[in-house]
Amino acid sequence: MTVNLLATAVLAFSMSTDAFAVSIGKGAALHKPRFSEALRTGAIFGSIEAATPLIGWAIGIAASSYVAAIDHWIAFIVLGLIGAKMIYEGVQKTEDDEKPQRHGLGQLVLTAFATSIDSMAVGVTISILGSEIGLTAAAIGLATFLMVTIGMMMGQYVGARFGKIAELCGGAMLIFLGTQTLVEHLGLLH
Repeated sequence: MTVNLLATAVLAFSMSTDAFAVSIGKGAALHKPRFSEALRTGAIFGSIEAATPLIGWAIGIAASSYVAAIDHWIAFIVLGLIGAKMIYEGVQKTEDDEKPQRHGLGQLVLTAFATSIDSMAVGVTISILGSEIGLTAAAIGLATFLMVTIGMMMGQYVGARFGKIAELCGGAMLIFLGTQTLVEHLGLLH
């Protein structure tokens, strides 16, 4: 039992690392993000990160081979587009431009979904193995909530010191994560 809980905790935190990295960039892009905005962002990312393994599990039961054939392309395209948009906006901004107080809901949901594609794959795998999904999905959601909330608040300090560079790095990180997902699924690296 202890080994299963430890394995679930390790899996949960490893699934939240992409969202954590992105949340630092999100926090850096805001003007002094409030803790309530960090909690909101954490809740959005955590909810989506908890839902995607459940979706993957359900799809895995129905048609795992079809999902596995395209999930890496979805992650590559969505993360690439969001990352390119962040880089474009970072390049266009000047030091005099005012930063927003919060991110739009649509942008957060899309980014959260894009960073949670790997959790959907975990759900598919769990369905194939016939393992319990509930605890795993809840643990992934909670870990992501915590990591994103912390990342948003850390981003405030990163943004204050590095501003435009942090936003550009956040965009580059998204593009890298999408490309890494594609490369790994296509088996281009051994």
